[in-house]
Amino acid sequence: MAHPNNPPPFEEWTPDLIRQQVEALKGMPGAMLPILHAVQDRFGYIPEAAVPIIAESLRQTRAEVHGIISFYHHFRTHPTGTHVVHVCRAEACQAMGGRQLEAHIKARLGIDYHQTSRDNEFTVEPVYCLGNCACAPSIRVGDAIHGRMTADKFDRLADQLTTTTLELK
Repeated sequence: MAHPNNPPPFEEWTPDLIRQQVEALKGMPGAMLPILHAVQDRFGYIPEAAVPIIAESLRQTRAEVHGIISFYHHFRTHPTGTHVVHVCRAEACQAMGGRQLEAHIKARLGIDYHQTSRDNEFTVEPVYCLGNCACAPSIRVGDAIHGRMTADKFDRLADQLTTTTLELK
């Protein structure tokens, strides 16, 4: 079992693997959402090439599939970093220094929301409540929620999660 901060790597997708995923779930009522979730869970995102496969199998248009993907913020159409950092932007977290934390995280990683760091270690995404209001501000990395997060705590966490080999001179 993977540690909550270190999810297992995603599989490389192929059209045949996408078709297998679709075939396994297309008989379900309201199959579109379960298929999209399954594809993203397996491959880390929904590849553009999956859209026509899903559309054809469910007898939908590509526009309908794109519409669902773009409507739900959870779905991604590009690969993410090894670690997805969800930064809570709800009122309780903002009241407890969340905006400053958000700015620090973006500066530390050198990216904005919906972007991935150059080393492919981190992707930063906004969320609007992690249900950890009493311990604000909070972030989630993988399945682990980190409350009472500070800039220093984030820096230590990022250092622990970074797997890139550093070259010392």
